[in-house]
Amino acid sequence: MTDTTATEVANETPVAAAPSLGLNDLVAVIQIIDVVSKRGAFEGSELESVGAVRTRISAFLDAHKKPAEPTEEAPAEDEPVHNEPPVETQGS
Repeated sequence: MTDTTATEVANETPVAAAPSLGLNDLVAVIQIIDVVSKRGAFEGSELESVGAVRTRISAFLDAHKKPAEPTEEAPAEDEPVHNEPPVETQGS
């Protein structure tokens, strides 16, 4: 039989993945702050510091938003296409 040392057992123990935090988590934090403040969960003396944290998180999110990609909208079927000449009609 083989002797197993504590170091060998520790090396074989699976390592848990590091916790992660994403931008969606920060959006959820802002929503939580808004809900609990509406429900009166904070005392008046706490509102300033909670508001300051909310403002910093909001500014961080605004700075890390992906820029909106411009999209070209196709004209609706009943709208005339602007690159075709108008059709002239004879009449009164």
